[in-house]
Amino acid sequence: MLGAITGDIVGSRFESKNTFDYDFELFTRKSTFTDDTICTIAVADAVLRGRKYRDAMLEWCRKYPHRKGAYGASFSRWIASDNPKPYGSFGNGSAMRVSPVAYAFKKLEEVRREAELTAVISHNHPEGIKGAVSVAHAIFLLREGVSDEELTAAMKEYYPFFLTKKFVRGRFDVTCQYTVPLCLQLFLASRSFEDAIRKAISWGGDSDTIGAIVGSMAEARYSVPKAMAKKTLALLPEEMRKVVDEFRGKFCRIEND
Repeated sequence: MLGAITGDIVGSRFESKNTFDYDFELFTRKSTFTDDTICTIAVADAVLRGRKYRDAMLEWCRKYPHRKGAYGASFSRWIASDNPKPYGSFGNGSAMRVSPVAYAFKKLEEVRREAELTAVISHNHPEGIKGAVSVAHAIFLLREGVSDEELTAAMKEYYPFFLTKKFVRGRFDVTCQYTVPLCLQLFLASRSFEDAIRKAISWGGDSDTIGAIVGSMAEARYSVPKAMAKKTLALLPEEMRKVVDEFRGKFCRIEND
């Protein structure tokens, strides 16, 4: 999950003004967490406390109502509702927040089931569910040490032509069916965690969310380098750091280099 948060923070300052420079500065005074981090923290907190995903999501999002990047209009209404119901979304929000379940559950069928549960509270369109489940599936397999070929074969069950699909650099598209295949391509082109983040952010488009999704997968293969983890955690409020630290201590491999 820390990989998703790192990708979000690194990408935050480029969401409305993309960079195509691979050698951009990773962290600056403008770097901050966005809704991607808040929602990821909510999923992790739900797992740790045995809470319903809906309840944790509402609590955390209401606690941080005006973050950089903002929530989507429909999701904002969901947060503000007295009785929030799923609204058929296939936005990429379901995919960017799902990573904790891929660390917390030991069997693939459990990971896929929990990923769907994190999605359907709001993003209950089949494409929204598929985005969450496919990303969680990918992270689970990467934690198991699969090859690129094995990962590709598994992801073709969700997106048969993702490896050959042509994407427009800088295009801003917030749908799962566009964003997740793109993120899979970007991840498969990476050679390290930092390389994955740089490729994701310098692609353009919805930079923080692309960074979050690619970062969540990259963490599972490479882990988050200690220096980057330290900078990421320093930009989080204490209550978020506590969730991250507890979750990582219980479920995640931590980089020691």
